[in-house]
Amino acid sequence: MVWPARSPDLSPIEHVWDMLGRRIAGRRVPLGTLHEELQQALLQEWVLLPLQAINDTIASIPRSCQACISAKGYHTHY
Repeated sequence: MVWPARSPDLSPIEHVWDMLGRRIAGRRVPLGTLHEELQQALLQEWVLLPLQAINDTIASIPRSCQACISAKGYHTHY
């Protein structure tokens, strides 16, 4: 498949990173020292990410690819 230049949303890891980022942003305690506290927070939240959400993201790849093909590489609302 030719990879469309305008569609970065086809990579499932980007969606997983987004889930992780939202969890980190939703923490009540702000992170103090960037490196160590952020690393610990990321590791803690990674373990708590629902496996089903990751599996759903992976399962959506064929639909995402088809939507991108239909949109001729332009933005999809998928």
